[in-house]
Amino acid sequence: MKRKICVVVTARPSYSRIKTALRGIDNHPDLELLLVVAASALLDRYGTAVNYMQKDGFKISAKVFNVLEGENLTAMAKTTGLGILELASVFERLQPDAVVTVADRFETMSTAIAASYMNIPLIHVQGGEVTGNIDEKVRHAITKLSDLHLVASDKAAERVIKMGEIPEKVHMTGCPSIDLADEVLQDYKLDFDPMERYGGVGANMNGKREYIVVMQHPVTTEYKEARHHVEETLRAIQELDMPTFWFWPNVDAGSDGTSKGIRAFREKYDIPNIHFFKNMEPTDFLKLLKNSQCLIGNSSVGIRECAYLGVPVVNIGSRQNKRERGRNVIDTNYDRKNIIAAIQQHLNHGHYAPDKIYGDGQSGARMADIIATAPLEFHKVLNY
Repeated sequence: MKRKICVVVTARPSYSRIKTALRGIDNHPDLELLLVVAASALLDRYGTAVNYMQKDGFKISAKVFNVLEGENLTAMAKTTGLGILELASVFERLQPDAVVTVADRFETMSTAIAASYMNIPLIHVQGGEVTGNIDEKVRHAITKLSDLHLVASDKAAERVIKMGEIPEKVHMTGCPSIDLADEVLQDYKLDFDPMERYGGVGANMNGKREYIVVMQHPVTTEYKEARHHVEETLRAIQELDMPTFWFWPNVDAGSDGTSKGIRAFREKYDIPNIHFFKNMEPTDFLKLLKNSQCLIGNSSVGIRECAYLGVPVVNIGSRQNKRERGRNVIDTNYDRKNIIAAIQQHLNHGHYAPDKIYGDGQSGARMADIIATAPLEFHKVLNY
């Protein structure tokens, strides 16, 4: 009998993080995929990632609308609570043999708590890493709630074991997002017009071959400063005056400040060098990155996929604090002069050799094989 594996995807970055594992589970002869889409992955404001999942051929087993407006700490807490309520009903209806939760976004806590209290084996992807903000707490809490761990690096595996998880339950699989980066490396020609395919607003970039990309999210532990943070980056990009593709922030506390900062800046200043997008299909986004001169901001894509693609990255602030990074990353603070200096350093250097910190391009199939064969248990056997 096939194992019924319920994967919960709650946000646009989570889909690229798990896409090839979804494919591996869906294609595995001993597994049945139950895909649940929740939270901001369903919302147009954040790019309606669910549309890309359906376009890629995945059948959606359930949708959970649980995001409260506000983009503040209270909304985050209440969104998590609503997620527990709704996902409990979904799990009761689907009766999965195991639930998979991805990474460290606050919405994933709902998945972990609901599955744990319902005695459903919980599989955690990308535990054991270290970063800044609330993700650090969420990630390690989910590790302790989880029964099987599929981690992205050797150091992450070591940390999970040090937290008391038994080694036999910890598997170093690499990150599925690197599978997509590996596919892109085989053919990374920018064979589409980003504005024609994805719309967006702002400057017309037709004919501009050299460009940079910005993806900057609020830091939940510094959410009151989100507007100031994004304004410094905006001023840096304005002064640099290079063609720029800028992606809208995610749903974290402070997102409203980031969004208002961008809108106010657009109204006050002439910025003919920036075009704004909500979202892109994962493969198109990676092609856009690979053909860029540099990525600026604080997204984990700069730490993970860009390392494998060799794309130069200027990482701003504390959001990715202490996460393992490659030679392609320069860290800086929220000061426009320092941001510009770091970008110029990368422009002078150019692209880097690929770095396999987070995987070799085979993670999705590897995960599916482990999920199909590993003992699925919901009681904890601790390593201390």
